[in-house]
Amino acid sequence: IIHTNFWDALIAIPLIMILTQLLKIYFKIPNKFVPLVALLVGLIISIFISHRYNLVAGIFMGWFYGYAAIGNYSALVVSIRAIEKSKKLLKSLHSFVRILECVSLYSFIFRFPNLPLKKSDN
Repeated sequence: IIHTNFWDALIAIPLIMILTQLLKIYFKIPNKFVPLVALLVGLIISIFISHRYNLVAGIFMGWFYGYAAIGNYSALVVSIRAIEKSKKLLKSLHSFVRILECVSLYSFIFRFPNLPLKKSDN
C-alpha cells in the first residue's frame, strides 16, 4: 500500500519544475535531456524526502512527480506559444483592417470628389 500526502505532490511538482529549469540553465543541459532530468529529480525528492521509508512507494511516486512536472511544463509552453500566436494574429488582423479603412476612404474620395470632407468655418 502506497500512502501519499496531497501536499507532497502540490509542493514536489512545482519544485521539480523550478529545479529542472535551474539545472538546465546552470549546467547547459540540452533540451532533449530535460525530461530525463525532471524524472530523476522527481525520483530523488520522492525516494529521499517524501517516501524515505518505503522504496517502492518512493519509486512509484517519484515517477508520478517527474512525469507530472514534465506535463505541466509542456502545457505551460504550449499555452504561452498559443497566446503569442494569437497576439501576432490579432496584430496582423488590425493592420489588415487599417489597410481596408485606407482603401475605403481612398475609393470614397475618388467616387465623390466634390463632397467636402471637412466643414468650412465660413
